[in-house]
Amino acid sequence: MNKITKVFEELLKKNQKAFIPYLTAGDPDIETTEKILELYASNGADIIEIGVPFSDPMADGPVIQAAMERALKNSISLKKILNLVSNFKKKYSTPIILMGYLNPFFSYGFEKFAKDAKASGVDGILSVDLPPEEATPFYKALKNQEIISIFLATPVTNQKRLHAIQKFAEGFIYMVSVAGVTGERKNLDEGLIEKIQEVKKTIRLPVALGFGISSPEMIQKYYSHLDGFIVGSALINRMENDLKNQSPFEELKTFFLSLAKVCH
Repeated sequence: MNKITKVFEELLKKNQKAFIPYLTAGDPDIETTEKILELYASNGADIIEIGVPFSDPMADGPVIQAAMERALKNSISLKKILNLVSNFKKKYSTPIILMGYLNPFFSYGFEKFAKDAKASGVDGILSVDLPPEEATPFYKALKNQEIISIFLATPVTNQKRLHAIQKFAEGFIYMVSVAGVTGERKNLDEGLIEKIQEVKKTIRLPVALGFGISSPEMIQKYYSHLDGFIVGSALINRMENDLKNQSPFEELKTFFLSLAKVCH
């Protein structure tokens, strides 16, 4: 059984939710990313999502776009990210998902990437802009290496698309909270709970909510309807504040722990 699937099964037994923090690889440098990964893994992350920087991140809001720009300026690459994961996995068993746009994976070569990702300890891949109708080549390459494919569903994803996703999706469904880009929000889409129920009924996988999760209170509001919560921009904002103030990630850690506590 894949580690990601196992995490959700074990949390379900304890009536807890998966806490899935996101960070952008190489923002602002590899050394900082290594420290943040360790902070996450040591303080309650059930799964960690690592963003693969790309020059045209159309699904991301200003916070993650800026993070990707900083990382790209420091010459981050997919090869360096796999090396980062490999070093992390020598000390920690926390499952790792790489989340990114298809172009870097395609440029690397699906088969070669899948082999190298497996060797480094990657557990799952989420390609933001890969529609299920075109997913077969990448999905097969990953499947051959026992890496699971994770797919997005949004408030406007229709039944036909959900059935197409069902053919490939494993582990969990990444439920996008709003029809828009990533970023902290005070309010999420109306009708979100009904959509979550529709997705669960159609695909029958755990559902984790991302895009816009900005507080423990927001997690509490949707807690009973979901299996996990993904937080990115809100954490990156705290990391940026700590770097500006030259503090050892105090604000980030305090906020991180408040989110982990609500999930568990």
